[in-house]
Amino acid sequence: MNTQPNTFRRIVTGHDADGKAIIISDAAPVHTQLVGGPGGPTFYEVWHTVETPALIHAQPDEVDEDRLILPPPANGTRIRVIDFPPEGDAIRNLTGADAAAKFKAMGDEKASTSHEGAPHPLMHKTETIDYGIVLEGEITLVLDRAETLIKAGDIVIQTGTNHAWANRSDKVCRIAFVLIDGRFID
Repeated sequence: MNTQPNTFRRIVTGHDADGKAIIISDAAPVHTQLVGGPGGPTFYEVWHTVETPALIHAQPDEVDEDRLILPPPANGTRIRVIDFPPEGDAIRNLTGADAAAKFKAMGDEKASTSHEGAPHPLMHKTETIDYGIVLEGEITLVLDRAETLIKAGDIVIQTGTNHAWANRSDKVCRIAFVLIDGRFID
């Protein structure tokens, strides 16, 4: 069974000419992309900033991006929601080259760390701090030397570690991610 979670609203606030708080936009996310074809995850790009501290505009406007980009902008942030369908053989049988191509389609081919003998074919690493909040379902966080089942309500703080997500259940898992640009110190 592969039931798709309900869509969600993205509410963006701002200020009117008098400095009073208003709603700028109230709709489903505009940028949605299925990655890897049927059986792949669906990315919902919610918002991103291009600097930290983030500049707060009276009338926030979405920065244009013409494609899905895995990491946040340099010195910026990104929030996205991903629906991970149950994992099938199409994912489990990916080669290193296949995995690199999938990450290239997400704008970050160098993130792929897949190799023969890796714990999961979609292992990857980014120079970011990521907060992952499981909204619905469950998923396994796969690391180099550990894995753990994450369930609805759990929060993962991903600190630039090599990892993959494996949905071994029979339902879609929805996770909200906040990605913050970072730098490795070693």
